[in-house]
Amino acid sequence: MKYLAVSELQLFMQEVFTRIGVPAYDAAICSEVLIASDLKGIESHGIGRLKMYYDRIKAGIQNPLTKINVISDRYATAVWDGNHGMGHVIGKKAMQTAIDKASQFGLGSVAVRNSTHYGICGYYAEMATRQNMIGLTFTNARPSICPTNGVSPILGTNPICFGAPSDMEYPFLYDAATSISQRGKVEQYAREEKATPEGWAIDLQGKPYTDTKGLLVDLIRQKASMLPIGGTDELNGSHKGYGLSTMVEILCAALQNGSYLNGLLGQDENGKPAPYKLGHFFLAINIEFFTELDSFKKTCGAICRDLQNSQLFPGKERIYVAGEKEYEIEQRVKREGVPIILNLEKDIRIMQQELGIDMLKL
Repeated sequence: MKYLAVSELQLFMQEVFTRIGVPAYDAAICSEVLIASDLKGIESHGIGRLKMYYDRIKAGIQNPLTKINVISDRYATAVWDGNHGMGHVIGKKAMQTAIDKASQFGLGSVAVRNSTHYGICGYYAEMATRQNMIGLTFTNARPSICPTNGVSPILGTNPICFGAPSDMEYPFLYDAATSISQRGKVEQYAREEKATPEGWAIDLQGKPYTDTKGLLVDLIRQKASMLPIGGTDELNGSHKGYGLSTMVEILCAALQNGSYLNGLLGQDENGKPAPYKLGHFFLAINIEFFTELDSFKKTCGAICRDLQNSQLFPGKERIYVAGEKEYEIEQRVKREGVPIILNLEKDIRIMQQELGIDMLKL
């Protein structure tokens, strides 16, 4: 295991984006979103995803130049078309617009179509919490999840993200896929050469699928599915994860007249690679239109502390609230650097060699 300094790694990612045609200002945004993931210990969405963007831009299915068309802009709402540009750039501008609208109207929301993968949702929710607002964001994704009582991968891992400022050192920040585990975690397991835990995915016969590399191939071939939160059976709440994933699909497709379900496969009618046409939804809530900010933050913090201090399960040492682990990991990563495993190092070396970049000492 090697560790790279946060600033060094961020500059490398920014340089990669610039070399493949992303304007300097936009490249800085993209690298900022990616390093935010590594800082929180979410290894699936940081430097580990850089090669994916690199390959998609090289393949011509993602535009390095981000051109946003405003379809509508009315008071507290807006609808945008991202024209398959950089999802990080689209996401940051959309959330900032939602925040600006919330400053004026109390609520602000932006629906986006024809975007691309935009990194961790938490980055955008935290934009709102830093402005003392509540932030929510959702995105659909390429098909991976089967519906309850089904086996076909038709829904994306469709994350839900909610952030709220508190009087603690960190905001309450919930950011999670509506599947048992996100697809990016499976990709991380592939790099680590680990098996996929039983209960995460199934084949078309409904049997557990634990061969990680095979799973990634068969998800694309639509011969395997990841499972919604709750697994395969309503008794364990499968319908809840399925329903939440569908809710995200509606928010990220219907409001903006965008693509959905198998329309997000990243293929044209002939099966050739094509843009993924992802949709996003952003919402900012101005707390001061409802109550005093200090009162809200105190209540939010009190809720979190009461949860943390409640009775422990036997054998457990600590109760966490959403955002707490990531805050603590961030302090450590800033000191120690970002961990780079061997297979990730190989991806980095490929980009270094192809682009002629000599920035990282591996």
